[in-house]
Parts: sequence; C-alpha cells; structure tokens
Amino acid sequence: MPKMKTKSSAKKRFKVTATGKVLSGQAGKRHGMINKTKKFIRNARGTSTLSAPDAKIVKGFMPYDR
Repeated sequence: MPKMKTKSSAKKRFKVTATGKVLSGQAGKRHGMINKTKKFIRNARGTSTLSAPDAKIVKGFMPYDR
C-alpha cells in the first residue's frame, strides 16, 4: 500500500508535540489590532494547544505525526 499524503495546509499551520498534543498559532491577530484590547494582544502571543476534538481532526490530516 502506498504512503498516505500529509495535507500541505495542515503541516504549515500545526505542530504535533512529542506527547501528541497539537499546537497552533493564536487566532485573531492578523488585522484590526487597533480595536483589540492590550490584554487580548498580550494573551494572544505565541501558540496555543488545540482541544481534544479539534486535535483529532488535525491528526487525520497528518498521518505520520502521531
């Protein structure tokens, strides 16, 4: 059986940790920052961990990152 392909969009947006959690960039930081509070901008730095149901979907896109 041939190898399964990884979705290119998923490998650019997500990273799977050694323990199997899925990291993604924080949402809501692309534009309109002048309307957002300083607290929101501060808390939205870095990456966040996806919830279990969302992580299960993303792992389906990346078959060899488990």
